[in-house]
Amino acid sequence: MRSILRPASLAVALFVTALPLRAQRSSFDSDADWLDSCRSGSWNNGDDRGRACEVRQVPVRLSGRALEIDGRQNGSIRVRGWEGDSVRVTARLQANANSDDDARNLLKEVRIVADGRTVRAEGPSGWRNHDGWSASYVVWVPRRFDLSLEAMNGALGVDGVSGRLDLRTTNGSVALVDVGGDVHARTQNGSLNVQLAGSGWEGSGLDAETQNGSVRVAVPDNFAAQLETGTVNGSIHTDFPITVQGRISKRLTLPLNGGGKTIRALTTNGTVRISRR
Repeated sequence: MRSILRPASLAVALFVTALPLRAQRSSFDSDADWLDSCRSGSWNNGDDRGRACEVRQVPVRLSGRALEIDGRQNGSIRVRGWEGDSVRVTARLQANANSDDDARNLLKEVRIVADGRTVRAEGPSGWRNHDGWSASYVVWVPRRFDLSLEAMNGALGVDGVSGRLDLRTTNGSVALVDVGGDVHARTQNGSLNVQLAGSGWEGSGLDAETQNGSVRVAVPDNFAAQLETGTVNGSIHTDFPITVQGRISKRLTLPLNGGGKTIRALTTNGTVRISRR
């Protein structure tokens, strides 16, 4: 049995995949805008506890062209490549406590440690009387750079970087925009958003997976790759015509423009959308 899926019947995928890029880039808003949003409590879902917000520039002296960042609990990490040869790390800290003064005092106990390869926050552990803090990071690195990013209850994103990239989060989305190299990404509960660029993958390939979340991959028309995607519990939508021989399953291998490096993006519980970029 042969089934041909036409792109016209699946055009909804093009609309859906446009959203993650805007969400990713909004994380690079100015520190002043972030402080305004933090202090207004717009992210706190009605939480009326005391609040403190702070931005810190983190001095980083690396021993090589690699960086590890641990977002710990509730911290997101966004990295963007630039033409410079230096690394810039900004930490955005937020604390909640019984009063604003208590929250400010809590942030005074939080320090950002940069030890030559790793950046992490250290501070009071656990929740004391429902007090808590988090540290998120906005990072600029050279376009060719190695990254290891980890978070719990936080989103991870990389834009415009090529190298050995390892991203892992438990509850949070993963966004990969214009990346290359040897890239591995995992999230347990969160969406996976990939935007490819150029005419083919530069590097070893991409291996990305989410357990519970949607997968969205945006592909340029002339991009050559061996695209592997699928879902166990969910549907697959694509803007690209595909030919399936035999039994139709929920695991697809698509040789785009003659094939190329392997681009693997899978989910267990979620929808897969492959759109044109």
